[in-house]
Amino acid sequence: MITTSKIVYFSLLSLSLFFIFKYLSSFTTPTIQNQHLSFFNTTRATATPSAPPSPAAAAAVVRPLLERTGIINELGIMTDDFVVGEIDEGLIESIVAMANTSDEREIVERKVVKVEKFRICEMNLSDYVPSLDNLTVKGEGLDCLVPRPNQYKLHIPWPKSRNEVWFDNVPHTRLDRENGGAVSRKGDKLVFSGDGPQFISGTDKYLDQISKMVPEIAFGRHTRVALDISSGPANFGAYLLERNVTTLSIATSDVHPNQIELALERGLPAMIATFGRRRLPYPSQAFDLIHCSRCGVNWTVDGGILLLEANRLLRGGGYFVWEAEPVYKYDNELAMEDLTSNICWELVNKEEYIAIWQKPVNNSCYLGRDPNVQPSLCNTDDNPDNIWYADVKACITHLPENGYGTNTTDWPARLHSPPDRLFTIEMDAEKSRKELYKADSRYSNDMVRGYVGAFHLNQMNLRNVMDMKAGYGGYAAALVDFQFNSWVMNVVPVSGPNTLPVIYDRGFIGVMHDWCEPFNTYPRTYDLLNAVGLFSVEQRRCNITNIMLEMDRILRPGGHVYIRHTTDVIAQLEEIAKAVGWVPFVRNDCKM
Repeated sequence: MITTSKIVYFSLLSLSLFFIFKYLSSFTTPTIQNQHLSFFNTTRATATPSAPPSPAAAAAVVRPLLERTGIINELGIMTDDFVVGEIDEGLIESIVAMANTSDEREIVERKVVKVEKFRICEMNLSDYVPSLDNLTVKGEGLDCLVPRPNQYKLHIPWPKSRNEVWFDNVPHTRLDRENGGAVSRKGDKLVFSGDGPQFISGTDKYLDQISKMVPEIAFGRHTRVALDISSGPANFGAYLLERNVTTLSIATSDVHPNQIELALERGLPAMIATFGRRRLPYPSQAFDLIHCSRCGVNWTVDGGILLLEANRLLRGGGYFVWEAEPVYKYDNELAMEDLTSNICWELVNKEEYIAIWQKPVNNSCYLGRDPNVQPSLCNTDDNPDNIWYADVKACITHLPENGYGTNTTDWPARLHSPPDRLFTIEMDAEKSRKELYKADSRYSNDMVRGYVGAFHLNQMNLRNVMDMKAGYGGYAAALVDFQFNSWVMNVVPVSGPNTLPVIYDRGFIGVMHDWCEPFNTYPRTYDLLNAVGLFSVEQRRCNITNIMLEMDRILRPGGHVYIRHTTDVIAQLEEIAKAVGWVPFVRNDCKM
């Protein structure tokens, strides 16, 4: 077994931004003192029969729907009529003094719970995915550390990994046979040709054909975020990256064996998900383009309920690209043409087996239909962004009358331009929102700049990155600003405001998730996990030990974790980290 290390740096918010993020934002945690902890994991050779830990789970706390955000005036009343300007140093000092007193009192009352060292799971769990394997009770998770395969090697770095990965890291011999030539084994590697059953002439030529069929798609400018459904080992997304498009590839484990694991090993955005009876955990009007090339989804079944879910996800004016399977081409085309006409999609071009539709930009076509035409419009009280464990609906989602979500700017202007849907987030603030958005971006840039200077983040060859409490997506934007060659899975916890529409409008991908449950991905998935202010919220809802174990499961060997938090929370995390097998190094930093 190759010895590798995981480095976890815990630090607290700088006091220069303390004031802003204590009273303006629900996405960070107020802190008084900087702390940096580094963790190195020990070698995991074989499973050891030590007893599992039994840390006490925190009591669940139901959070209010609205997050109060604003400025407290001299009368103690919240106001949102303000502009962020120069920071009052005297006011900051008084706030810090009060917070210090409060925090010290909390630390005295809170005791660090001792956690015994975790055992290594059995080797048959090296590819364990909680949502697929169903070996644990919901909310409890594993009580052991998922081992890596016996012959596992440190992953091949990007961009070389786009074309080849170690076979032993994804040891499934059916891959080359099931993907129709898109994947082949050569020695100790799996090699990707860029071809396959979907793209016989090659992926680049396929993308060129789409661009010629509908030039308005404008990859990398008008089309920035795409969804690819079950198209083999994610070649579609791999080649769109060269055209400045971020593509989220989704599939279940039974469409192509371990397609998602393979895509992630290559360094491509991917997630286990499927069109089914529940809404996918992505917001309405998320994707500029949705792609289905022989993806195995029957879009017309049950009144077209699955295509209606695709319609919910597709941005107003966005494109749906469908390549039918030749054996079913004619029957499917007739049914699809009827259904897409009923939901007001315009067939803008069709060549051979490829058809491209465009979604309308407003509701005029929907409202002008015969009242008896099915499917019907959803009720006006239906919230298309209500997505956590929400059932799909056999109705057409309304588009906002004000054009929100449809009128995004082209890339790269949309990266920093505050989107209109910023004002739809369910939180108690109006005029302050743009200031919050800008403050989040400034804070994230300062944080990444600090990581680059202190930890040489830009020299770590990070590819797969997760922001575990993403807020407005400022961390992902900062990585773009600093020209990191990485992509970010922006996770918006269910315990806070749903900011996913803003993240997608900025040109990024993300998902809603409850950190009391495992994340829907394979082990050894991410190079970097970023967590700012996550645990103070989640420790009131669930067992943070389970979250740490889940982080260990999805982190690649040699990966990194950065957590910024309050002193008392870090003290408990340090204890858990020791039980996981990480070796902590603590550095306190008290400076303005």
